[in-house]
Amino acid sequence: MIRLHHLNRSRSHRIFWLLEEIGQPYEIVAYERDATTNLAPPELLAVHPLGKSPMIELDGRLITESGAIVEVLCQKYAPHMIPEAGSDAYFSHLEMMHFAEGSAMTPILLNLYVGRLGEAGAPLQPRINAELENHFSYMEKMLRPSGHFVMDDLSAADIMLSFPAEVALRMGRGEDFPGLAKFVEATKARPAYERAMAKGNC
Repeated sequence: MIRLHHLNRSRSHRIFWLLEEIGQPYEIVAYERDATTNLAPPELLAVHPLGKSPMIELDGRLITESGAIVEVLCQKYAPHMIPEAGSDAYFSHLEMMHFAEGSAMTPILLNLYVGRLGEAGAPLQPRINAELENHFSYMEKMLRPSGHFVMDDLSAADIMLSFPAEVALRMGRGEDFPGLAKFVEATKARPAYERAMAKGNC
């Protein structure tokens, strides 16, 4: 059985969602952030020195990093969620999988941390805002008429890009990026997503 190491208020809700979509049984190992520092507890650090979530245990192997977890689970249990290797769509799949945790997350995290600096971070905010605009605009343009990224049905890329898309809406940018707003609305309406949010208390 798959074991999912889940830290509250983390990006592991995407893995909950994927596991519900592919219908694989899994066990949840839940952790709570430190109420003062907001950091991972020692128990999670004991599993992996970075104390990151999500992590899964699959066939006796600990697998970290959201993109790698989604790729492995889809390859093993849901190959229809990844385009045919070597195809043009597959290269787009690779680009968007890496974009989700690389390019897209950089300005999102900078906005989070610099925002905590108050006035001290103000000089950086215009550049961060410009980068957020660029990356959300790119995501909006990459959506297909079907409302999905890369393929015309739910794919691994959709799972990964759900988080930055949700961030855009939490920042009040739904009217600016109506495609992302529809994507998030459709995502949240999926039964598997609803089950995942309930199980993960996300």
